[in-house]
Amino acid sequence: MSGPRIPAHPPSAEQFQALFEPRGVLIAGASTHPGKFGFVSLHNLLAAGYGGRVFATNLDGASVLGVETVRSIDEVPEGAVDLVFVCTPKQANPDLLRACAAKGVRAAFLTSAGYGEAGEEGRRDEAELVTLCGELGILLAGPNGQGVVSTPANLCAQIVAPYPPAGAIGVASQSGNFVSSFLNWSMATGIGISRAVSAGNAAATSVADYLGYYADDDATKVALAYVEGIADGRSFFDQTRAIAARKPLVLVKGGSTVGGAQAASSHTGSLATDDRVFDGACRQAGITRAHDVESAFEAAATFATQPRPAGNRVMVMTTAGGWGVVTADAISASRVLELATMPSDLHDAIDRHLPPRWSRSNPVDLAGGETRETIPIVLDLVASHPSVDAVIYLGIGIQSNQAAMMRRSRFYPDHGLERIVEYHERQDARFAEAAAEISDRTGKPILTATELAVADPSNAGPATVRATGRLCYASANRAVTALEHLVSDSLHRSRRGH
Repeated sequence: MSGPRIPAHPPSAEQFQALFEPRGVLIAGASTHPGKFGFVSLHNLLAAGYGGRVFATNLDGASVLGVETVRSIDEVPEGAVDLVFVCTPKQANPDLLRACAAKGVRAAFLTSAGYGEAGEEGRRDEAELVTLCGELGILLAGPNGQGVVSTPANLCAQIVAPYPPAGAIGVASQSGNFVSSFLNWSMATGIGISRAVSAGNAAATSVADYLGYYADDDATKVALAYVEGIADGRSFFDQTRAIAARKPLVLVKGGSTVGGAQAASSHTGSLATDDRVFDGACRQAGITRAHDVESAFEAAATFATQPRPAGNRVMVMTTAGGWGVVTADAISASRVLELATMPSDLHDAIDRHLPPRWSRSNPVDLAGGETRETIPIVLDLVASHPSVDAVIYLGIGIQSNQAAMMRRSRFYPDHGLERIVEYHERQDARFAEAAAEISDRTGKPILTATELAVADPSNAGPATVRATGRLCYASANRAVTALEHLVSDSLHRSRRGH
């Protein structure tokens, strides 16, 4: 059955280069109809600003989006194309691939369906496709896939949107839908993507193969993967263990229940694995396993943007008590994190800047006692202390939330509102910038959390967090979960001397 396979000869560096940084791209099966894959894929390639040569085939030789198509691949100059993006029916693909190989194409992404996910005949056709591509020296991505993105090359060769901001997360997914999900999270948070590929049926090139490329890719700092089934568990974990030793690897797996496993089988024809065995193998391999797509992306975003902590001692700084209490509960319930004890010298240093009603413990509850300078000063004191390994900062955006209401009211801009609105927004922006600067200077993670990240992304607090290149977490619990993954990975690497 289909599923992530480990081929006898994984793709070469030259073939991966053809897939992710091609000198030229051919859209096979371009269409003038804007609802067809052959139109959408050409549109997305051009709209993202790909700078290499672009060719397209069309049986009528029609012009599509200003590209003069050719009726036959014979008309494409030899050596001008590295990657063919295939939108043709599967019966046309063998001859198409032979013609492409003759022109020097070294990678093919197939959107075509009807292969291993479609029963016995489809599996035979898929096996023949794999054999053919092996003979031709073509990397086969897919079939039944969604596309490939490579921001260093301004490449968006896929049949769906979006094209994400550039960044350091490399995505490989057995499900094209979850490539879309990760790219949508990238768009929403501003945390960018380096490469992204939908493995589809993974007939010849597995999710693990793509991750292996990311492990040595200078543009990628962390690998993020979704899988549904593992055809060869031992080989998969041998590969991913080696990958996780070089770079953080975050993985989310579908089909962990009986119902999910049945759905995975009908989706890509994949075989499910025992979830407890899978979980244990991830721990042994040093793989960060997340249990849903949101936390997987947030873990990867945290690896990509936060410093690596030296330990697990966490301080919480909050502008209001209730947030701190809930966050302290989450940290205390963690098997990884430790709610740091307030050191006496840190207590005394903070006490010089806050009124007597502050909490005098961890969480550091400012209790509404902050002044213009208080938050940056106290945050610096907390993060700089040698007994603190990481900080979660809560309450950013409160002032700008009030400012937003003032802006919308009939009283604005009179009654002194214009001045106070600008002050509030300027302060929240300053606090976000201070958190990033202090984190960079101390080398310690500072995770900023507020529901305003989703309730009002334009709020100066979360908007400025995004502008500093960091993730603004939508809740304290999500920040704690992400920090657990970051600390677990750091402890695993320190135990193994990485």
